[in-house]
Amino acid sequence: MRMTHVKPVRVILIAARNATSCGVDALARKAGALVTRVASEATAVEYLRRAEGDLVMIEVDLDVPAFVARLRAERIAVPVIACGSDRADARVMLAGRNTPDDYVQLPVQHEPVTTANLSGEATPWFIVAGCDAMRGVVQYGLSMAATTAPILIQGETGTGKELMARLIHAGSNRPGHFLTIECQGVAPEILEIELFGRKSGDHSQRPGRLGEASGGTIFLRGVETLPPALQARLLDALQTSAICGMGTHADASTAARLITSANDITAALVERGQFRADLLARLSLAKINLPPLRERNADIDALSWCFAQRFAALYDLPVRPYDDEAAAILHSYPWPGNVRELEETVHRATLLSRTPRIGADALVHANGARLDRAHCKPSDEILVDRLVGHTVAEVERELILQTLESCGGNRTSASSVLGISVRTLRNKLKTFVQAGISVSPSH
Repeated sequence: MRMTHVKPVRVILIAARNATSCGVDALARKAGALVTRVASEATAVEYLRRAEGDLVMIEVDLDVPAFVARLRAERIAVPVIACGSDRADARVMLAGRNTPDDYVQLPVQHEPVTTANLSGEATPWFIVAGCDAMRGVVQYGLSMAATTAPILIQGETGTGKELMARLIHAGSNRPGHFLTIECQGVAPEILEIELFGRKSGDHSQRPGRLGEASGGTIFLRGVETLPPALQARLLDALQTSAICGMGTHADASTAARLITSANDITAALVERGQFRADLLARLSLAKINLPPLRERNADIDALSWCFAQRFAALYDLPVRPYDDEAAAILHSYPWPGNVRELEETVHRATLLSRTPRIGADALVHANGARLDRAHCKPSDEILVDRLVGHTVAEVERELILQTLESCGGNRTSASSVLGISVRTLRNKLKTFVQAGISVSPSH
């Protein structure tokens, strides 16, 4: 029988004024967490820069959105849970852009709920897997959990790649922590510091995440966007004992396990020289392809019900079922934004619905436009006759604009449907605007 030592979760509690947060402090310690109580957001950031925290709890009467925005600006990936006694304040806070991952009401009355939040995961690390495709994916991922094999998780935006990575880490029984590093949209020099650290004599010295994750799991999100120079450095790290990689002799108890995610890494990227073939081979010793939600129709009922329960509890509302028309839309809509879009839709429906059952009129996009059933079942047949007489540029423009409109202006969802990157979509929209063509506003 293999004995392992699991590191306790390191909680940073930011509590400047509210004495009731002492209950959270005591409960966290009782749950086995190591709690560091600080009086300001700035002090908390200093701890997080040194990777001395796995989870942050912050009083709701502090400037939570500003704190979350600061963490994102510094690329510090850590779950944030707000806590407070005033649900009205919490609702205002959760309606903004820089929102925490969860909210706990004070005083704490339900120990199991809070203890679950202190497990180091901002969201539960279970995955709904009712359909055969998803069930097979989860089983394969868990079967690889106890190994040191690098894993590449691929899937469209919103399919749950990080959730899958956390599930694998939880099933690995590794003694270290789970660290997330965002690759997409980060300047190369900042990402290099994030991965490998910065050695200097001044106060800004910072260790790299690869070195901090000893015995744990490093999750690189959006690895297909990694710059060429950093691809080379990562490959070199995989060939040493710093990270468990294919062909290494690293001790699994001391080396970090690497899991990466990508929307897509195709042979075309390698052929164009945008991604190293040798690095891809090492990253994808085990490859997990998450199916889009449109291929998981059997899971929609369970997912939508879970989300309805969660948001009803948050807003002190009764859990309401969906009426027949709403249920039909949930099953027929293609969900270009996948599970994330479904979650956001149910969140809005919970707030908008005023009837005993959630109706179709409450299922809306971010801009308030209803999920139109006319767009729910797109035909696989392309009516070529209607395209004759138009240039390729005209057809492309109309396809982009109509797709964007059907997605309620959501650029991420539209790019997913069109099969292009968000950057490509934005560049094309920019040319449309410059040509005086109306474009749906961004949401």
